[in-house]
Amino acid sequence: MATLLHGQEATSAWVACWSHLLPAGCSVLDLACGHGRHMHHFAGLGHAVIGVDRNPDAIAAVSRLGETICADIENGPWPLVGRKFGGVIVTNYLWRPLWPHVLQSLGPNGVLIYETFSAGNETVGKPSRPDFLLNPAELLSACKDLRVVAFEEGFLDRPERFVQRIVAVCETGSAQTPARYPLIS
Repeated sequence: MATLLHGQEATSAWVACWSHLLPAGCSVLDLACGHGRHMHHFAGLGHAVIGVDRNPDAIAAVSRLGETICADIENGPWPLVGRKFGGVIVTNYLWRPLWPHVLQSLGPNGVLIYETFSAGNETVGKPSRPDFLLNPAELLSACKDLRVVAFEEGFLDRPERFVQRIVAVCETGSAQTPARYPLIS
């Protein structure tokens, strides 16, 4: 989780750290966007942003930032069929049946930045149901067909939580030389 910044939750440190990998000016999907902390971040970096959430009040609050879609993505149809994005951002959200849609939403050289709770979190707070906690290395398995640039799994404090997070690229495979993904030192 992030701290509050001017009354609004700040960008996830993981998302901020890896934002530089997204292609310049690409469209960015913020899935389960809530009140749009990542929409704010990417719009500020010059990206076209698309936010999806089931909460109509949250969607109304961020509609000025870019395209917004109010949809129950757990019980309804996927609202972005056929659309591709240069970046897909998912934080603090897990609904495994959506993984094929999320991965298919990545355009050529699109970047997935995903961070959510993992097994062990039930010992320190919520979410605590196994349905909402990643199994060990589960994000690595889900992203097996992507180029993984960064992966972490472990415990964070302030607030205490167990997380898993990944940055992965949908490489096109057409490059003559290997892509250079600048790492954070």
